[in-house]
Amino acid sequence: MPRKDTATLSSKFQISIPKAVRNARRWKAGQEFAFVPKGEGVLLVPVPKPEDLVGLARGAKPEDYRDRTDRF
Repeated sequence: MPRKDTATLSSKFQISIPKAVRNARRWKAGQEFAFVPKGEGVLLVPVPKPEDLVGLARGAKPEDYRDRTDRF
């Protein structure tokens, strides 16, 4: 079984993300992340920049949108 990349929490409560992981995900210095609790662990999710979201909902049609009031 291959060894997994690991990191150690420093005395300043900081963790360095292993280079192999950073390169694989193309993460850069200064990128913002969200920590999402998942059971006994935490999911690390990059927060997108507003310019990365431009055009994401292009073509979406707001008519016939279902909300909580039309559920049984």
